Amino acid sequence: MANITFSSPVMARDVTVYAVAGDRGTILAVAKAHKIPIPFDCQDGECGSCLVKVEHFNPLAKSAVALTEKEKELLKQLGKITKEEIENAEVNDVPPPYRLACQCFVRHEDILVSFEGDKTLPAQRPHVTSVARTYKGGMEINALDEFFGYAAKVEEDAAQHYDDLAASMAKVGNAEVAKLFKQLADFSRLHLAEVKARAGSIDLSKHVPPDYAWPNHASPEASADWAGDSAITRLGALKVALQGERRGYEFYGAVEATTKNPEVAAAAREFVKEEADHVKILEAWITQEEWAIRHAAPQPA
Repeated sequence: MANITFSSPVMARDVTVYAVAGDRGTILAVAKAHKIPIPFDCQDGECGSCLVKVEHFNPLAKSAVALTEKEKELLKQLGKITKEEIENAEVNDVPPPYRLACQCFVRHEDILVSFEGDKTLPAQRPHVTSVARTYKGGMEINALDEFFGYAAKVEEDAAQHYDDLAASMAKVGNAEVAKLFKQLADFSRLHLAEVKARAGSIDLSKHVPPDYAWPNHASPEASADWAGDSAITRLGALKVALQGERRGYEFYGAVEATTKNPEVAAAAREFVKEEADHVKILEAWITQEEWAIRHAAPQPA
């Protein structure tokens, strides 16, 4: 069973689908079943029209990489695979980044599939919620030191927030959910370290004002009461986590939308992309959890 997230400039937003390995065969077959517009022609590995980039959410997970001679040859012709990558796939089970969707079979792993799509169609802007598009908020960030200062505080608060939620879950005996929140806290601290590294000597003592109106009108504490419920399920915890990641996404999106400084806009845009990746992963987990709940074996009476 696997989550497959499809991403393309011709799609307004990424789409995550849940596929049972083997049931639907190739990535192209899954895409066609869910109306994902991956271009294709021959469907036999001879034309290259269904070229995709495949990223693995768990790069440490290894499985046999089935590269047919036909696929290897065409990828070489397209300049999308090296001799070293072929050897790595065949000897070490490390998948190459580019594949032909009609030849790459779905396996028990979560992946992100990116493709260019039909270049005759206009590119779609990345999905931004209506809140981020219309947000004014009363705080316009027009200097890089201000932006990095606020970004550091947002990430620091996120890590502390997840730590608090993890402690709350551990206190009520929900060890599985506590572990999840702890991992997310560590993830936020890594992002905080990235912010500090990029800021260099910039003063990071800025604080998000206490009366700051978050773009989605949900304060960092908004999900704490929900997560503090001792009966919260793994699905509920994932949705709490998703709410937190979306809040960061909205913050950076709002900065990009309102700043008058091109450098701040460019920096915020990078953070928007990173937060969008986090949201993407959580949405994939939620898709998988919801599928598992729907298909759970009935409990005996």
